[in-house]
Amino acid sequence: MVRHDKINHPLNWSEDMTILQNEIFTLTINDTEGWFSIEPKDAKFPRLTHAYLGVRYRIGGSLVNPRLTQWQEAPGSRQVTELGAHGKAELIQYGVSTADGLLLTLEFGIVLEKPLVVWKIDVQNESGQAIHLERIDLLKVKENAGGKVIYPEAEKPSDLGFYSNGWQSWSPTSWYPADGRMAVSRLGALQNAMILNPGTPQPKKRGQFSSNMFAVIGDRKARTGFVAGFLSQKQQFGSIFMNFKQPGWLAMWANCDDVRLDAGKMMSSDWAVFNPVLLDHREPLEMYLEAVAIENEVKVPAESPVGWCSWYHFYTHLSEKDVNANLQTILDQQETLPIQLVQIDDGFESQIGDWFSFKPEFPNGVKPLAEEISREGLLPGLWLAPFIVHPKSKLAKEHPEWLLRKADGKPANAGFVWNALDYGLDLTVPEALEYACSVVRTAARDWGYPYLKLDFLYAAALKGRYADPTVSRAQVLRRGMQAIRDAVGEEVTILGCGAPLGSMLGLIDANRIGADVSGDWRPNFGGIRFLFKNELAMPSARNSIRNILTRASLHQHWWINDPDCLLIRPNTRLTLNEVRSLASVIALTGGSLLVSDDLPKLPAERLRIAEVLLPVIGERARVLDWFDAEMPELLRLDRVDALGERHLLAKFNWSDAPITFDLTPELFKLAPGKYWAREFWSGKIALVSAETPMQMTLAAHGCAVFTLQMANGEEPVYIGSDLHISQGIEIVEWHFSAEVLTATIRLPRKADGKIIVKLPKLPRTCRVNGLLVDVKELGDTLWEIPVEVDGFAHIEIEM
Repeated sequence: MVRHDKINHPLNWSEDMTILQNEIFTLTINDTEGWFSIEPKDAKFPRLTHAYLGVRYRIGGSLVNPRLTQWQEAPGSRQVTELGAHGKAELIQYGVSTADGLLLTLEFGIVLEKPLVVWKIDVQNESGQAIHLERIDLLKVKENAGGKVIYPEAEKPSDLGFYSNGWQSWSPTSWYPADGRMAVSRLGALQNAMILNPGTPQPKKRGQFSSNMFAVIGDRKARTGFVAGFLSQKQQFGSIFMNFKQPGWLAMWANCDDVRLDAGKMMSSDWAVFNPVLLDHREPLEMYLEAVAIENEVKVPAESPVGWCSWYHFYTHLSEKDVNANLQTILDQQETLPIQLVQIDDGFESQIGDWFSFKPEFPNGVKPLAEEISREGLLPGLWLAPFIVHPKSKLAKEHPEWLLRKADGKPANAGFVWNALDYGLDLTVPEALEYACSVVRTAARDWGYPYLKLDFLYAAALKGRYADPTVSRAQVLRRGMQAIRDAVGEEVTILGCGAPLGSMLGLIDANRIGADVSGDWRPNFGGIRFLFKNELAMPSARNSIRNILTRASLHQHWWINDPDCLLIRPNTRLTLNEVRSLASVIALTGGSLLVSDDLPKLPAERLRIAEVLLPVIGERARVLDWFDAEMPELLRLDRVDALGERHLLAKFNWSDAPITFDLTPELFKLAPGKYWAREFWSGKIALVSAETPMQMTLAAHGCAVFTLQMANGEEPVYIGSDLHISQGIEIVEWHFSAEVLTATIRLPRKADGKIIVKLPKLPRTCRVNGLLVDVKELGDTLWEIPVEVDGFAHIEIEM
């Protein structure tokens, strides 16, 4: 039911109010004073009161930031109608004029079937002269203007928290306690151009936080919160700022980048959104993420890529010979490590920007490699960075007019990469955009690469003076990515990297979600570590893992998550425990799996770390402490398969010293009871409950991965195996009748190992693929059975 009335609001003096409401919200609009309030009807959720809107622009040399009051309801605008694919919504429009001739259209709506309030602003320039639009304020909640964020139970700052989403792939994404301090880079121009949206502040004071596109503000005591954000970034990059030191200080705006809005022209914001969330829900952000996917017409591929990438062993010291050697090993090991994707990374091109000429190590270019990979039935992949330019490239010298410039005429800074401060293409120059499109078109259509990893995409959205001053940076990047997609067609898989998230939606198939992994646990540049230990965007395993966990929820909603590569070779600076933690995080969050070692040199025991991750689980585990830890430690994946309901759990130790903890069902928010548990990496087994926990010691940066299944009396129980990290996905049949247990194992590879079962009686005989095998008694009616799998293994146990 939806209604809208003019009433005297009981909490204020007698101004007229407009009320829109459904079963979830009450949206109160004061069109005279120009504010609105959002109040979920369930009192356990936070609410916003007295939120203002605004616009900031320059006209005639003066900066103007008018207070928007005296909104005029547009005749006939109040109606229930379809809001695109979101379904029916109650919408209402207002008009408001500024003293110097801007006409603003404000549109509010409540989606009827979903807990979403949406609103947007259109800015029409009727002043008779050009203006420069800096930002559109979609939300200004300030206590000194009567605004508040009201929390249901929080009593002190530590009861509150803020989830901050970074701008692009490598940008840190983290949860912060309200009395904490946001992590801010100290590298300045060397890095900030890459990882920071110029319009999003980087607060250094305790209790102040910012975010990009969306943020979550939550009451940890009530375990509820809300998303404040945008449904897309097609028009502008959106920013959110929260100051917990001044209760109620919350702001959200669209960065218009000082674009020129000519007389008679209009610029619209993307839809802003408010969505209440249950912090402990199975998928707390599901409704927001789905709404974004609908708005951007996202289509997510069904399967996560599995493959090999050249980067983290060879880096730029790559040759055609190296690729061929690894291709041969991939072919030789197909039965035990079935890799489909062979991705050639950076190192083949003569220079960044000069994509049609090659290094001497690639005398034949990269087309013959694609032909060979395809001939072997595998998928060729190629790395490109079509929007960034090295200052020593021929492109920079021959086409300086294609480069984005600063106000002083010098090339805009794209950050320190390849030992230089690089440049970005100005995609509002038609020839520059066409060049970028010709690069990917040639790679896909002429060279034969149906999988493209497109890197450093932020370089198309740098702060600078664009040839076309009437488009925002978000519009430039979005249009550039649309042109890229059109150039290669829908059949080509595009992996985005170094990519502002909102600009990629609906145009790519997979997206990197964190920093480069590297062979170091913490950042290391030229052997120097202490200066960079707090740089959360620099390459390192820890930084990569943080974002894999904090952005896990994006997988299968917006794209296939790319957690970056798995490094398993023994000669990195990662310990075996750190390698296992990286492998476990990648496996349990469901994204792509690419090994990036020199495969011919990998020892068998390290290669097995990759083997036990196949097939990829594909499903995404819940990050249980996503709103309680800056570096989450608890994962839970619930599965129902041939074995019934099972729980795949992981506990991590991110500290620099060993820890000891007790595994209980309650630690992972499971129902009380007795569960059989087996830890994958150690093989430790126990019957656990709240009264009888399994005590585990975790090494520094180590992990434990468990499978738990409810103890079920006299029925046989599949405890686990060393065949697959899930300890269950490999079982496709499990049947017990007349004292005979039959089971079928299925894997897409050859493997040998052992399974552990609990049997109600002594086994009389055990056959694997019809052959008698010896079983080993482990005690407590547990038995270990050796198995060999060649695609399938059939097991029959008579008791």
